[in-house]
Amino acid sequence: MKFFTRSRTAESRDPVDTVPPLRHLIPLALQHVIVAYSGMVTLPLVIGLGIGLSPAQITTLVTANVFVSGVATLLQTLGLFNIGVKLPIVMGSTFTGIAPAIIVGTNSGLPAVFGATIVVGVLTWMVAPWFAKLTRFFPPIVTGTTIAIIGFSLVPKTATLIAGSATAADHGGAKRLLLALGTIVLVVVLERVARPTIGRFAILIALIVGTLAAWPLGLTNFSATAAAPIFGVVRPFSFGTPTFILAAILPMLVVQVVNMVESTGDTLATGVVVGRKVGPPDIARALRADGVGTAIAGVFSTFTFVTFGGNVGLVSITRVMSRYVVATAGAILVIIGLMPKLGAVVASLPGPVLGGIGVVMFGTVGAIGIKFMMAADFSQPRNHLIVAIAFGFGLMPVGNPDFYTRLPGPFQTVLTSGIAAGAIAAFLLNLLLNGVPRDQPDHAEFDQAQLEHAELGHAQLGHAEPGPAVSAADNGSPAGEPADDSAGPPSASREVL
Repeated sequence: MKFFTRSRTAESRDPVDTVPPLRHLIPLALQHVIVAYSGMVTLPLVIGLGIGLSPAQITTLVTANVFVSGVATLLQTLGLFNIGVKLPIVMGSTFTGIAPAIIVGTNSGLPAVFGATIVVGVLTWMVAPWFAKLTRFFPPIVTGTTIAIIGFSLVPKTATLIAGSATAADHGGAKRLLLALGTIVLVVVLERVARPTIGRFAILIALIVGTLAAWPLGLTNFSATAAAPIFGVVRPFSFGTPTFILAAILPMLVVQVVNMVESTGDTLATGVVVGRKVGPPDIARALRADGVGTAIAGVFSTFTFVTFGGNVGLVSITRVMSRYVVATAGAILVIIGLMPKLGAVVASLPGPVLGGIGVVMFGTVGAIGIKFMMAADFSQPRNHLIVAIAFGFGLMPVGNPDFYTRLPGPFQTVLTSGIAAGAIAAFLLNLLLNGVPRDQPDHAEFDQAQLEHAELGHAQLGHAEPGPAVSAADNGSPAGEPADDSAGPPSASREVL
């Protein structure tokens, strides 16, 4: 599959910067939209119900969230000045902020929630360069463990989609379970037997086939699409002028620190997937986009923003690394935000099908984390201990969401997020067991993990175009020394996608 590029230089063949032809661009982008959309709809729905909003007010939250998700995704993928990492990353609201938003919204009103969201967004933009420099405290053992926890802690959330509501008559019924299993099997079959040009659309094909299969089983319900208006306008300050209350800002700050850690992990994971070295300047640009997106979210009456890990998994599975595909997904999200009827169609896709896709997506993110982790030295028992305890802290709130309910509010906010609890545990244990990192860390292990992951993916495709030679410095070998033979030949191949 040949993609158009903006120039014919060697650098323009970087798969991240290629531009697919329109006939591929739209369906590839739709895959990202469908994977992310359920989360974008669910979060404002849960918050709205928790606060006790009317259906019309909840609809306002949902459309605003989808619209701003598209804007933030465009900012992250295309970049503006020093904002946006220009990698294939989808942005959306984070579930970490649900509890604080409900508490603040109930006690102080939604204007206080959105005022706090604006403040933490601006602060994120301001501190991004300094926070990015802390990446030396996140070696592969920490970042890999965090990324793995991000993925594996999200897998159980697909169970509700697959089984359905606990009060439904068909909760956990055989039809629902078999439909989800069939969706997963279809993805596997397409990966095994389909040509690469077809395999890149495996998720979209599975969604379409799964939805068609769900129809005669009575597992589809598109009735909500009839009532949804075709066009809508997303207005700023829909719930009134924001108010700025310290008691509302502080818990949101805690949430945003957790979000920054998660975004750092997802950005590093994306770098591994696309074969690019991601350093502190890149992390800073990604976090600035988080901050600006969050501030815009507060203006348009939605919530704190973060990178979407499931879409990182989609990039890894499809091996379509073009940031313009994800930018197109952002544009589609903007359109959906302005056309509620389209959003209702996507939101009405069968839960078992979306759940089956979620198992694949989130599991892939976990696998990327394991790949990242393997750059650490596991001949050292202390690294086994770091991973074991961090996973324990990360998965306890997943198995028992009420585990930390008796702790004070700020501790609940942090620890009830398995991602945050696991990341903090990995971070502290690494400092305790491996010591404080040097001021100028050697990133050879990290660079090598990125290069090997990229070359493995390109070799599996079997039709990569030759690209520029990779120097010893690029693959993580010290200057003046030959590259490690395990990294592959000196001339690395880059897949057109």
